[in-house]
Amino acid sequence: MERESMEFDVVIVGAGPAGLSAACRLMQEAASRDLSLSVCLVEKGAEVGAHILSGALLETRALDELFPDWRERGAPVHTPVTEDRFYMLSSERGGLELPSALVPSPLHNRGNFIVSLGNLCRWLAVQAEQLGVAVFPGFAAQAPLYDEQSRVTGVLTGDMGLAADGSPKANHVPGLELRARYTLFAEGCRGHIGKELIARFGLDQGRDPQHYAIGIKELWQLDPARHRPGLVLHGAGWPLEEDSGGGFFLYHGDDGQAAVGLIVDLNYRNPHLSPFDEFQRLKHHPLLARHLYDGKRLAYGARAITKGGLNSLPRMTMPGALLLGCDAGTLNGAKVKGVHTAMKSGMLAAEAVVQALAAGDPGGNSLATYHSALRSSWLHQELHQSRNFVPALHKLGPWLGGAFNYVNHNWLRGWLPFTLHDRTPDHATLLPAAKSRKPDYPRPDGQLAFDRLSSVYLANTGHDEDQPCHLQLLDPAVPLRDNLPRYDEPAQRYCPAGVYEVVEQEGQPRFQINAANCVHCKTCDIKDPAQNIRWVPPEGGSGPNYPNM
Repeated sequence: MERESMEFDVVIVGAGPAGLSAACRLMQEAASRDLSLSVCLVEKGAEVGAHILSGALLETRALDELFPDWRERGAPVHTPVTEDRFYMLSSERGGLELPSALVPSPLHNRGNFIVSLGNLCRWLAVQAEQLGVAVFPGFAAQAPLYDEQSRVTGVLTGDMGLAADGSPKANHVPGLELRARYTLFAEGCRGHIGKELIARFGLDQGRDPQHYAIGIKELWQLDPARHRPGLVLHGAGWPLEEDSGGGFFLYHGDDGQAAVGLIVDLNYRNPHLSPFDEFQRLKHHPLLARHLYDGKRLAYGARAITKGGLNSLPRMTMPGALLLGCDAGTLNGAKVKGVHTAMKSGMLAAEAVVQALAAGDPGGNSLATYHSALRSSWLHQELHQSRNFVPALHKLGPWLGGAFNYVNHNWLRGWLPFTLHDRTPDHATLLPAAKSRKPDYPRPDGQLAFDRLSSVYLANTGHDEDQPCHLQLLDPAVPLRDNLPRYDEPAQRYCPAGVYEVVEQEGQPRFQINAANCVHCKTCDIKDPAQNIRWVPPEGGSGPNYPNM
């Protein structure tokens, strides 16, 4: 098949905070050196921000460096944190608020802002375009391009207009070859190309396995009498079991709205656990219910989170390319924040690329200067200080792990002389279903708790029914042959969108994939115990269309 090819100096994959910050910094640095640079950024969402979901609390450190005048430029960063509270829940009605002095210091949020990350990315895209970046939403990068020396030379975008069997329809348009001297991959958590590059170039050799969580979020319009702009609630404990890590959040933001969500670590052991149902149950706790009563749910979404930190961070450079932000795993698990760190990783990458190109580099090299710049940056210092936070919670649980982290951060400022490790991949932690307790999840009441399908409707997700399934089974027999008898096929429960079902057909079980429901959270790609599900991007523009998540 003949494909159109376009040449750029730099191609960026992903219009999240890492990719957009890299794009802006590339043009800023090029202008300061009087260097002409062609930069293309492709985004699989129908628009910039359509696939962006985060809490989100923004630490403005990286934004201050990228655009010191962001306030004058009209950045959608308006609501500072005014109250910051942390709770440990013990039961469906019980719990206690921890005094601020006993909360690990990375979880303190005064000075941060409550934002919609989707809206911040839309604003960053405008800044990038004004600087001369070509931003192409609706184009999914399907695969990397390599030359004869195995150097990355760009990306191939996915075909448009393919039928479910892979044959071209009447509106078929072949994908484009976007070739570049350097390609920056900023796909977000569990990027499918990032996963390929890590394996191909052995970027994770000597590192701990990457660890993940699933974050489920709803946006609510609150009763005006209950809205308190700037109020931040965090907590842990109930409803999650002792061997299930994670925590909840509730942020009172702009325009009478609040974001509420639950983060569940994907190293949980009980195959019967359903993160979606745990979240619906959580909202009935009086601590959260008193904020949400008489409110209206506006939006719903879910996204996996990369949280292994420094111990799991792969090498981020390879010939012709760099891996940025959550595609690599730069989120600070102690702060549960990854926006500022993703932005900084993109800015450091841009500076390394421009430095090389300005010196006459033809491209295709491994930019060692990036790692030296990373090691001397505040980003690396943050991740180093926080390297024990997540492993401590994994090994010791929320109470003992929390106490360890309190001493480590509040007394020792993260400078312990040893490093904890968790070397068990998240997909390998499940116990057999026969040895696990089945939670008793209440039926949704339609006021605080809802079902999956009505939730997916609020994610505005859309896929052409007649397109190749983007959820690929490496062995179609595994779900019923292996996962069902051993784990009661956990995909039915860990998916927050009702994509996977075991249904009966002519008296026999059948594994059904409702790919049109998919919100692109990537949890199935991570948690499937057989590692049998491979997420690949569907046709560009497909998936959720989040308004301001």
